[in-house]
Amino acid sequence: MTPDTQLKGSTERVTARDILIATGGKAFKPDIPGAHLGITSDEALSLETLPDRITIIGSGYIAVEFAGIFKGLGVDVDLIFRQALPLRGFDEDIRSTVDLNLRTRGINLYSNCEPTSLEQIAPGHFELQTSGNMLHTNLVIFATGRVPNTSRPDLGLNDVGVKLSQSGAIIVDSYSRTSVSNIWAVGDVTDRVNLTPVALMEGMAFVDTVVRSTPSMPDYSNIPCAVFSQPPVATVGLSEQDAISKGMKCDIYVSSFTPMKYSFANRGEKALMKLVVDSASKKVLGVHMVGPDAAEILQGFAVALKCGATKEDFDKTVGIHPSSAEEFVTMRTLTRTVG
Repeated sequence: MTPDTQLKGSTERVTARDILIATGGKAFKPDIPGAHLGITSDEALSLETLPDRITIIGSGYIAVEFAGIFKGLGVDVDLIFRQALPLRGFDEDIRSTVDLNLRTRGINLYSNCEPTSLEQIAPGHFELQTSGNMLHTNLVIFATGRVPNTSRPDLGLNDVGVKLSQSGAIIVDSYSRTSVSNIWAVGDVTDRVNLTPVALMEGMAFVDTVVRSTPSMPDYSNIPCAVFSQPPVATVGLSEQDAISKGMKCDIYVSSFTPMKYSFANRGEKALMKLVVDSASKKVLGVHMVGPDAAEILQGFAVALKCGATKEDFDKTVGIHPSSAEEFVTMRTLTRTVG
């Protein structure tokens, strides 16, 4: 490898000292007969007409969000997933609340279930065979995850010696440098934390390291995230299960209620707010919420966790009344201690 690497485009060849790869991820379909008959989230917002029934396979961010979108547009929605609850990896109380809210909105949930084949029986009519049911539907959306977008032959990664993991992700070090010293990679193509703001953070660290000559590593601690379901989910820090798996003893504070705006509208969705607190230091380790404006509320609490806030800091903070957010600073009753 020479100090400069050439990047060949469709009409020109560019030579650069450093190259940054940020080709993202691409939708993945399971290897089942008839999978080609379904679509992915890439095509889901380009439908010319709405079918009467849509079956969504998956239970992550995309699956849960699209289930809410299409149900809100008046479509009958089935949601099929392999786990007992949607949103694998989130706090169990959050998952249970989301499951309840999906059912309350009239979405048909098929848990502990996975697809085995898809067959078209007529134009716009499909039979989906699963491990537990045969479903009839007008459209199948595979929201079964995304994989690093590295299989494109025009990238030429193998030609220059960029190493990939078994999943096809570009292997990078703590500074996002690949196995080739002047080629770097950030974002979903590296399969670290696959969130847009994280890719932006990695990109800025790359700029500091390579452009400004100030070595900088991305900080993956206490990354907040949100799922824009109805109502939305937002979370930052450790879940109760994360804390237990780390052998920590924690105090758990949980509040579940029907938000005022939902009560007035006679809607049944529940809100849930949860704190995970280290029993010894009283440092707040995790903040979790299902409810209106969850993402807006949790952004500020993410700053608090970055600053090392304790439960006492939360307790001393005056709440804004009436708001859902004030519940986080008025929870005084210990729900349980774990670990």
